[in-house]
Amino acid sequence: MNWSSINKFLNIVLIVLVIGYIINYFYRLPKYESGEKALDFTSTLLSGDTFTLSQLRGSYVLLDFWGSWCGPCRRESPDLVSLYNEMKEKKFKGAGSLQIVSVGIETKKESWEKAIQNDGLIWPYHIGEMDRFSGKIAKLYGVREIPTKYLINPEGVILSVNEDISEIRSYLLEQTEK
Repeated sequence: MNWSSINKFLNIVLIVLVIGYIINYFYRLPKYESGEKALDFTSTLLSGDTFTLSQLRGSYVLLDFWGSWCGPCRRESPDLVSLYNEMKEKKFKGAGSLQIVSVGIETKKESWEKAIQNDGLIWPYHIGEMDRFSGKIAKLYGVREIPTKYLINPEGVILSVNEDISEIRSYLLEQTEK
Protein backbone atom coordinates (compact mmCIF):
# COMPACT_ATOMS: atom_id res chain seq x y z
CA MET A 1 0.00 0.00 0.00
CA ASN A 2 1.32 3.42 -0.88
CA TRP A 3 0.82 6.72 0.95
CA SER A 4 -1.84 7.87 -1.47
CA SER A 5 -3.99 4.81 -0.77
CA ILE A 6 -3.53 5.16 2.99
CA ASN A 7 -4.46 8.84 2.80
CA LYS A 8 -7.65 8.06 0.80
CA PHE A 9 -8.58 5.32 3.28
CA LEU A 10 -8.08 7.65 6.28
CA ASN A 11 -10.13 10.38 4.61
CA ILE A 12 -13.01 7.95 4.02
CA VAL A 13 -12.85 6.77 7.64
CA LEU A 14 -12.86 10.37 8.86
CA ILE A 15 -15.87 11.26 6.68
CA VAL A 16 -17.81 8.20 7.90
CA LEU A 17 -17.04 9.10 11.54
CA VAL A 18 -18.16 12.71 11.09
CA ILE A 19 -21.39 11.66 9.36
CA GLY A 20 -22.03 9.10 12.11
CA TYR A 21 -21.48 11.73 14.79
CA ILE A 22 -23.87 14.16 13.10
CA ILE A 23 -26.60 11.52 12.69
CA ASN A 24 -26.19 10.45 16.33
CA TYR A 25 -26.38 14.07 17.52
CA PHE A 26 -29.67 14.74 15.72
CA TYR A 27 -31.10 11.35 16.72
CA ARG A 28 -30.59 12.13 20.41
CA LEU A 29 -32.17 15.59 20.34
CA PRO A 30 -35.45 15.82 22.26
CA LYS A 31 -38.56 15.62 20.11
CA TYR A 32 -40.10 18.93 21.16
CA GLU A 33 -38.86 22.49 21.38
CA SER A 34 -39.75 25.65 23.27
CA GLY A 35 -43.14 27.02 22.28
CA GLU A 36 -44.73 23.66 21.54
CA LYS A 37 -47.65 22.28 23.54
CA ALA A 38 -46.62 19.65 26.10
CA LEU A 39 -48.39 16.40 25.30
CA ASP A 40 -50.63 15.04 28.01
CA PHE A 41 -50.20 11.54 29.37
CA THR A 42 -51.59 9.34 32.10
CA SER A 43 -49.49 7.00 34.19
CA THR A 44 -49.21 5.40 37.61
CA LEU A 45 -47.09 7.09 40.26
CA LEU A 46 -44.74 5.31 42.65
CA SER A 47 -47.47 5.79 45.28
CA GLY A 48 -49.87 3.75 43.13
CA ASP A 49 -52.07 6.76 42.32
CA THR A 50 -53.11 7.53 38.76
CA PHE A 51 -51.52 10.71 37.43
CA THR A 52 -52.26 12.86 34.40
CA LEU A 53 -49.86 15.64 33.42
CA SER A 54 -52.75 18.01 32.70
CA GLN A 55 -53.84 17.85 36.36
CA LEU A 56 -50.89 20.18 37.07
CA ARG A 57 -52.16 22.91 34.71
CA GLY A 58 -51.86 26.24 36.44
CA SER A 59 -48.42 25.37 37.83
CA TYR A 60 -44.94 25.35 36.37
CA VAL A 61 -43.88 21.76 35.74
CA LEU A 62 -40.35 20.46 35.39
CA LEU A 63 -40.66 17.15 33.54
CA ASP A 64 -37.41 15.38 34.38
CA PHE A 65 -36.34 12.18 32.61
CA TRP A 66 -33.57 10.48 34.58
CA GLY A 67 -32.25 7.08 35.64
CA SER A 68 -30.86 5.47 38.77
CA TRP A 69 -28.03 4.09 36.60
CA CYS A 70 -27.20 7.48 35.02
CA GLY A 71 -24.16 9.19 36.58
CA PRO A 72 -24.96 12.71 35.29
CA CYS A 73 -28.57 12.35 36.49
CA ARG A 74 -27.52 11.32 39.96
CA ARG A 75 -24.91 14.10 40.18
CA GLU A 76 -27.57 16.73 39.50
CA SER A 77 -30.02 15.28 42.05
CA PRO A 78 -28.80 17.59 44.87
CA ASP A 79 -29.37 20.64 42.63
CA LEU A 80 -32.83 19.40 41.70
CA VAL A 81 -33.72 18.83 45.37
CA SER A 82 -32.41 22.30 46.20
CA LEU A 83 -34.51 23.83 43.40
CA TYR A 84 -37.61 22.04 44.63
CA ASN A 85 -37.06 23.04 48.26
CA GLU A 86 -36.46 26.66 47.28
CA MET A 87 -39.44 26.94 44.92
CA LYS A 88 -42.14 24.69 46.40
CA GLU A 89 -43.59 27.46 48.62
CA LYS A 90 -43.10 30.38 46.21
CA LYS A 91 -46.01 32.12 44.58
CA PHE A 92 -45.60 32.85 40.88
CA LYS A 93 -47.21 35.50 38.70
CA GLY A 94 -50.20 33.83 37.09
CA ALA A 95 -49.26 30.38 38.35
CA GLY A 96 -49.75 28.18 41.35
CA SER A 97 -46.43 26.57 42.12
CA LEU A 98 -43.53 24.53 40.78
CA GLN A 99 -44.09 20.82 40.49
CA ILE A 100 -41.44 18.29 39.47
CA VAL A 101 -42.50 15.17 37.63
CA SER A 102 -39.68 12.63 37.54
CA VAL A 103 -39.81 9.89 34.93
CA GLY A 104 -37.35 7.11 35.72
CA ILE A 105 -35.94 5.42 32.62
CA GLU A 106 -35.26 2.06 34.23
CA THR A 107 -35.24 -1.71 34.10
CA LYS A 108 -35.25 -2.49 37.83
CA LYS A 109 -37.95 -1.04 40.06
CA GLU A 110 -35.88 -1.68 43.20
CA SER A 111 -32.92 0.37 41.92
CA TRP A 112 -35.25 3.22 40.95
CA GLU A 113 -36.98 3.28 44.36
CA LYS A 114 -33.65 3.12 46.19
CA ALA A 115 -32.25 6.03 44.15
CA ILE A 116 -35.34 8.15 44.92
CA GLN A 117 -34.86 7.48 48.62
CA ASN A 118 -31.05 7.86 48.66
CA ASP A 119 -31.11 11.10 46.66
CA GLY A 120 -33.93 12.61 48.75
CA LEU A 121 -36.25 13.19 45.80
CA ILE A 122 -39.15 14.25 48.03
CA TRP A 123 -41.71 15.50 45.50
CA PRO A 124 -44.78 13.32 45.02
CA TYR A 125 -44.69 12.79 41.25
CA HIS A 126 -42.45 9.80 40.42
CA ILE A 127 -43.16 7.61 37.41
CA GLY A 128 -41.09 4.54 36.57
CA GLU A 129 -40.79 3.35 33.00
CA MET A 130 -39.20 -0.10 33.27
CA ASP A 131 -38.76 -0.42 29.50
CA ARG A 132 -36.06 2.26 29.51
CA PHE A 133 -36.32 4.34 26.36
CA SER A 134 -39.16 2.21 24.98
CA GLY A 135 -41.54 3.40 27.71
CA LYS A 136 -44.75 5.19 26.73
CA ILE A 137 -43.77 8.63 28.08
CA ALA A 138 -40.15 8.46 26.88
CA LYS A 139 -41.38 7.66 23.37
CA LEU A 140 -44.09 10.34 23.54
CA TYR A 141 -41.46 12.97 24.35
CA GLY A 142 -38.78 11.51 22.08
CA VAL A 143 -36.34 10.94 24.94
CA ARG A 144 -33.29 9.04 23.74
CA GLU A 145 -30.78 10.13 26.34
CA ILE A 146 -30.89 11.28 29.93
CA PRO A 147 -30.99 13.57 31.72
CA THR A 148 -33.62 15.32 29.64
CA LYS A 149 -35.73 18.13 31.07
CA TYR A 150 -38.78 20.02 29.84
CA LEU A 151 -39.88 23.16 31.70
CA ILE A 152 -43.60 23.60 31.07
CA ASN A 153 -45.53 26.80 31.79
CA PRO A 154 -48.92 26.97 33.59
CA GLU A 155 -50.77 26.85 30.24
CA GLY A 156 -49.06 23.59 29.26
CA VAL A 157 -46.55 25.05 26.78
CA ILE A 158 -42.91 24.00 26.78
CA LEU A 159 -40.75 26.93 27.90
CA SER A 160 -37.34 25.28 27.62
CA VAL A 161 -35.66 21.99 26.89
CA ASN A 162 -32.56 20.76 28.71
CA GLU A 163 -31.71 24.01 30.44
CA ASP A 164 -29.30 23.87 33.32
CA ILE A 165 -30.99 23.85 36.73
CA SER A 166 -29.41 27.22 37.56
CA GLU A 167 -31.05 28.71 34.43
CA ILE A 168 -34.40 27.21 35.44
CA ARG A 169 -33.99 28.68 38.93
CA SER A 170 -33.20 32.14 37.49
CA TYR A 171 -36.23 32.04 35.23
CA LEU A 172 -38.55 30.96 38.05
CA LEU A 173 -37.20 33.62 40.42
CA GLU A 174 -38.06 36.24 37.78
CA GLN A 175 -41.63 34.89 37.77
CA THR A 176 -42.20 35.08 41.54
CA GLU A 177 -44.66 37.54 42.97
CA LYS A 178 -43.07 40.36 44.89
